[in-house]
Amino acid sequence: MDRNIITWDRIKDSDIYHSFMKSPTAIVSSIILFIIFFCSFFVELITPYNPFDPSSLSLMEAFTPPSWTEDGLAKFILGTDGQGRDMLSTILYGSRISLIVGFSAIIFSLILGVGLGLTAGYFGGKYEMIVMRLTDVQLTVPSILMALLVDGIARGLISREIHDEMAIYVLIFAIGISEWPQFARVSRAATLVEKNKDYVSASTIIGVSNLIIMFKHILPNILRPVLVIGTIGLALAIIAESTLSFLGVGVPPTTPSLGTLIRLGNDFLFSGEWWITFFPAIFLVILAFSINLLGDWMRDTLNPRLKK
Repeated sequence: MDRNIITWDRIKDSDIYHSFMKSPTAIVSSIILFIIFFCSFFVELITPYNPFDPSSLSLMEAFTPPSWTEDGLAKFILGTDGQGRDMLSTILYGSRISLIVGFSAIIFSLILGVGLGLTAGYFGGKYEMIVMRLTDVQLTVPSILMALLVDGIARGLISREIHDEMAIYVLIFAIGISEWPQFARVSRAATLVEKNKDYVSASTIIGVSNLIIMFKHILPNILRPVLVIGTIGLALAIIAESTLSFLGVGVPPTTPSLGTLIRLGNDFLFSGEWWITFFPAIFLVILAFSINLLGDWMRDTLNPRLKK
């Protein structure tokens, strides 16, 4: 128990804690993200409606407008879609898919990018040149086009049935493989700085292996800029997933994400049922905007030299 008290005291005395408490933007963004994450991952405990249970749907309640409008029903706060599904429940279920894909993709790209950047910066030579040329080539291709290319190759190699079953994994790989160059460049630049410091030279002299030097000594010291890039990259990954799903190459309609909901609602946008696409779109904007604001605060706190 004393250890927990000491740990909390250290947290309160840290510069990051004081910076966080003095930043209304960081506090508000964190609260919004906490609410979104909690509601998305525990949606079964929050809403009484399961939009994926056909027995709970009623076509007679389809296209019900939001509750505050003239024809709205109190039990459907944000209205219903063309299948009679509660929009609030559907958005929360869909956001869980988007968050899972976004987190998984950014973790995959972080591991791949940091691993390549760390080893390239430490060993140098031809290996470093090859890795950096690969990042330069991939950075010339927009991430969304790279993700479309990977998804197209997957569709050509496997059958449609298998692709639908593995759609989420294909999407995670497609987004992750398009985002790794940023992590590789940042981690390589930080490694070039760290490997010339005295503690690395001392470890080399006493015979410490290269793997231990890289992953036990250098890696913890280059994580700050990597975490900043990762936080901002999470918002980009979620937007990329929504874009791909909106284009019809993401997750199948049976497991809709925010992008799929926006695409399905877009068909009714000009027929008067504006809420079907409006609320998922606003939810996506709020989610991405909150992550970006929190990432900006982390950048300014962890890298004070980047402050304007």
